[in-house]
Amino acid sequence: MKELKKRKLSEIIAPLLFDDEIIVIHGSRQVGKTSLMKYLMENTLYKQVPPKNLVYMDLEDFILLDICNKGPDNTMNYLKSTGCDFSKRVFLFIDEIQYLDNPSSFLKLFHDRYGTGIKLVVSGSSSFAIKSKFKDSLVGRMFSFELFGLDFEEFLWFKDANYDLHQNIPDSLHPVLKEYYKEYALYGSYPKVVLTDSIEKKELILKQIINTYVKKDIFDLVKIKNIKKFNDLISLLSNQSSNMLNLNELSNTLGLARETLENYLFILENTYIIKQVPPFSRNIRVELTKMPEVFLEDTGMMNLLIHKTFSQEITGSIFETSIFSLLRKNVGVENIFYWRTSRGHEIDFIYEPKRDELIALEIKPRFARQRLTAIDYFRNEYSNSKAFLVTLEKLTESPGEVELVYPWELYVKLLKK
Repeated sequence: MKELKKRKLSEIIAPLLFDDEIIVIHGSRQVGKTSLMKYLMENTLYKQVPPKNLVYMDLEDFILLDICNKGPDNTMNYLKSTGCDFSKRVFLFIDEIQYLDNPSSFLKLFHDRYGTGIKLVVSGSSSFAIKSKFKDSLVGRMFSFELFGLDFEEFLWFKDANYDLHQNIPDSLHPVLKEYYKEYALYGSYPKVVLTDSIEKKELILKQIINTYVKKDIFDLVKIKNIKKFNDLISLLSNQSSNMLNLNELSNTLGLARETLENYLFILENTYIIKQVPPFSRNIRVELTKMPEVFLEDTGMMNLLIHKTFSQEITGSIFETSIFSLLRKNVGVENIFYWRTSRGHEIDFIYEPKRDELIALEIKPRFARQRLTAIDYFRNEYSNSKAFLVTLEKLTESPGEVELVYPWELYVKLLKK
């Protein structure tokens, strides 16, 4: 049996396993939802629950799908046939819940009839599929969690490189961590890609993930008519990751009606391919407030879509996208912004951990004492703010009150454990 790697989300879910609420885990394909569920079964519950009371159902199996589609009572009969001991709590893990005809109704009825004796933990392959099928009837009955690709700390766990990023890192370790981070930025965060040593195999795996996404999550779920233009949009967005999203320009380039384009963007964002970051503004006279910036969720996918194979160069856009990914997986995305003024000042990220606490982050793969005019201007406007310059190459001392940090130092500088 292969070793199942720990994910951060497992530590959040574990204390909730003995509560009554349904646990819903959703995320894109191949980010490790099945492995997370099995980790919870084999590492969190196995000492406390009889093995026969841990039941896993994968609804890609049409027989199991048919059982659940026939309703909670039929599913309960199936559990009885597996030999569950109903004098103790049973844990039912259902994978790919979005394949049910009406998952919301199934979960509500099952929870209301059997919830005190049977704990439901379910997963779904995309936020789009989950949200389109889940109704308000589950409010108060479930805890919902998103699982993303690995963040850098989890990446190190998967590499068996157990460095504590929440402690100050000695100088001797920075060169080692730099090589790990380059790999993380170039090839991305899908667990199967990370666990594969061969670059050629990494590329093959990621191409299959992309193809499966288009063929199953998009074509099957959404019935998009013009797949070519949809694919062209993904390619264009890969090249524009970390840049402002100009809908009129994209519409004209692709020959798509604006309404269709907005629908495609909604689908891409809700199937974990892209994420839009809004501008930060408290002064509408001088700060731009309309266009969001767009980021791909995975830098390996971005690298592959741009170059058709893996480039070995960490460009500014790949590095900035990797930092977005690190932030996005550790803090609420609603607290991440970019900043730009009508005078041309711009800062890559503004992180607002709480009201009236602002952290400006400038992202540069290499820094050789450029004048950080935009950060100076921002800190004059927002005197309560701090500033970091995130880089892979510290070629000089920190400029003024701006602190130079490596990406992995963000964990101890501004991310809570």
